[in-house]
Amino acid sequence: MNAFQPDPLLLNFILLKEIAYLPALAILALLRVLSARAGARWAAGLALLLAVLGAAALLGPAMTGMQGGTVTRAAMRAGDLGGGMALPLIASAPMLVSSMLPGTRWRWIDALHILLLGALLGLWLLAR
Repeated sequence: MNAFQPDPLLLNFILLKEIAYLPALAILALLRVLSARAGARWAAGLALLLAVLGAAALLGPAMTGMQGGTVTRAAMRAGDLGGGMALPLIASAPMLVSSMLPGTRWRWIDALHILLLGALLGLWLLAR
């Protein structure tokens, strides 16, 4: 690897954080909404909403070709909060809460979410 090639670890972290994490979280949250009852369903619904809005903020401007405008700038600022880690972590919080509330079923969803969150945090720590 020379000075002009980025570290593969950093590339994997950026790929996970910017493209894969929020859509994967949205799928897991949707499965939890469909399977859970009571408070766990509401918390997962909030996680689903945050994941979809976060993915739209990160991917929307680039996919639609929007260059400027108030909404685009606000979406870019939201995506940059906390070095880009704020959106994934904020969206994951209600999903973690839903795993502890009554009415939770399909515990494998929690296991996949913990693996996904662990991969994001692990790559973030290693890429620093």
